[in-house]
Amino acid sequence: MSFTDKTLTCADCQAAFTFSATEQEFYSKKGFTNEPKRCPTCRAAKKQRLGGEAGQRQMFPAVCAQCGIETQVPFEPRTGRPVYCSDCYSRTKPIGS
Repeated sequence: MSFTDKTLTCADCQAAFTFSATEQEFYSKKGFTNEPKRCPTCRAAKKQRLGGEAGQRQMFPAVCAQCGIETQVPFEPRTGRPVYCSDCYSRTKPIGS
């Protein structure tokens, strides 16, 4: 399949940008069917904005119920419920979970 450069308009800033033949080939190989809606600058800004919000998860201190090391978990531990570090959890979870 042959690709040629296309000029598109950014949905955010309305600037014209080039959707290069190389990018089109990459999109095609990945199975993407839609063209990009945003210019590279606006795409990077959106990615940073979303990464900053969704990328940081609140972590809570805990002590592993199996090995006793101090660890951090992405949920608030409750009294009476065991909490495991990632190593012990991977050894204790049932196969197929």
